[in-house]
Amino acid sequence: MDNNINLSPETASNLQKLSDKDKQDLNQFIMAESQKAQIQQNVHNLTDMCFKKCVTSKISAGTLDRSEQPCVQNCVDRYMDANMTVIRHLEQMRTL
Repeated sequence: MDNNINLSPETASNLQKLSDKDKQDLNQFIMAESQKAQIQQNVHNLTDMCFKKCVTSKISAGTLDRSEQPCVQNCVDRYMDANMTVIRHLEQMRTL
């Protein structure tokens, strides 16, 4: 568990009473929720970035115009390519 979290004395006491298995399960749950939050933040950032870059007209018909659709697709593709390149590089560094 992260010792930098401010917990009430009662909560800290209750956490100490958990079995090792329960502590491990709680830690895994917290890590999974943290990863979900990070993914949601990345999707939000990607959406915001590509929307600002590509959507230049007022959306009145509920769809993107002919130039905006390919721009958004290209923006997402390049973002994913860049992320995959970084991930591959980090994996290579980790195996060295």
